Amino acid sequence: MSLNRFSTVVALAFAIAVVSTAVSARAQVKPGDVITPDNASQVVGLVSPGNFILVKQGMEMKITPTTHMDWPPPYKDATERYSPQVSLTSDGEMKGYVAGLPFPLVDANDPQAATKIMWNFTFRPLSTDDIDTHNIEAISHKAGSPNEIEHFTFGHFGAYKYVGRTEVAPMPVDPYVLNTGIASRSGAFPILEPQEMAGAGIVSQRSVLPGVEDATWEYSRETRRLRRLPASELSDAFGVAADGPAGQTSGGAGGATTYASNWDPDSANGFSARIQDFNYKLLGEQAMLASVDGSSPATPCEQDGGRSVCPEKWQVRRVYVIEATAKPHIIGGNMIVPRRVLYIDAEGWFITAADLYDHNGNMWKTIANFHAYSDRSTPNANVSIWPFKRIFQTAMVEEDVTDGFSTVVYTPGLNSHNGVYVNMGAVDRDFFTPAQLVQSSR
Repeated sequence: MSLNRFSTVVALAFAIAVVSTAVSARAQVKPGDVITPDNASQVVGLVSPGNFILVKQGMEMKITPTTHMDWPPPYKDATERYSPQVSLTSDGEMKGYVAGLPFPLVDANDPQAATKIMWNFTFRPLSTDDIDTHNIEAISHKAGSPNEIEHFTFGHFGAYKYVGRTEVAPMPVDPYVLNTGIASRSGAFPILEPQEMAGAGIVSQRSVLPGVEDATWEYSRETRRLRRLPASELSDAFGVAADGPAGQTSGGAGGATTYASNWDPDSANGFSARIQDFNYKLLGEQAMLASVDGSSPATPCEQDGGRSVCPEKWQVRRVYVIEATAKPHIIGGNMIVPRRVLYIDAEGWFITAADLYDHNGNMWKTIANFHAYSDRSTPNANVSIWPFKRIFQTAMVEEDVTDGFSTVVYTPGLNSHNGVYVNMGAVDRDFFTPAQLVQSSR
């Protein structure tokens, strides 16, 4: 099958699925509608239960027509070339993957459908080689107050991938993976503000080898300590403790919490935990609203005191609903968020929303992700410009639904000019390493 024909088949399948699943959605909302707390009932069932709370508290939604978002041509080419050889083992490990989308057509009746969807999410078309976002901002607010509780700024936030590369040499695999077994590196550092955490940060590396846990390090310039974090702590909020110095946390409902931030490393991009550490169940396919073609940078929502992003454009999308439950050996290590329900776009394969549940089965947090579809990271960008439109994340809301405390991560930052470098070789394999984390703090 030629590349053009393959692309047409995938696009047509998506369009048919959207039409066939969106009848009830159209009955509730239509392009041109503006959803506010006063008419929030119109989107019941079209957003996650947690995201509905965000709408009720003031996250305004502008409903727009459903659009098609094309994949980058190199990614489409890699999918056509390599996907026929990809398969899953009985325990969910992927075999034969090189680059592109592993499983372009997922059968909902396949017993391994949920796991295949999660691997598609892992190797989604958003960034296949590297991504570096400069000066991102994470701003926290509490319910009933327009004032910031905390304002984080990170110098770098991004990743370098060793496998699945489609645009920047070496392609499609960095040969160093053969020597190290590393599949990817990622990190957020150094913190530029607040002052009490300046120089701190976090980096992580993921292995291609079965059974090898992620290696994650946290650094504090104040203590000059580089600490290895266990996997069970990566769903803990990142910030300053209410009753201790930087790097410590205090106990709270559902697990360790901080006053400064709700954002946790496992929630980056909606879900960043190791795929093999969870069991997955496909709860269904349905038409839901998602923000996929919005503004960059995103704008704080005045109506809810900055606890979310608005007004943004939302459209009906075909979405897979996946339940992710931590495996027993992870729960035994005090996994702070043992269960998540993820909403994954069936065309772009990114997470549009997620609801997080505590050990008692109660909803604890909700995540709303916002994306743009453009050939540049900001309207006035003069460096981060691409030869085709691509999908990239502009903001993420993570709110504690029990008390309304919210952290919004802006990627790019609110005043960013060239803030998002996707598949441009902006970082190399040695950038998101413990050594670079320590060096950057000086």
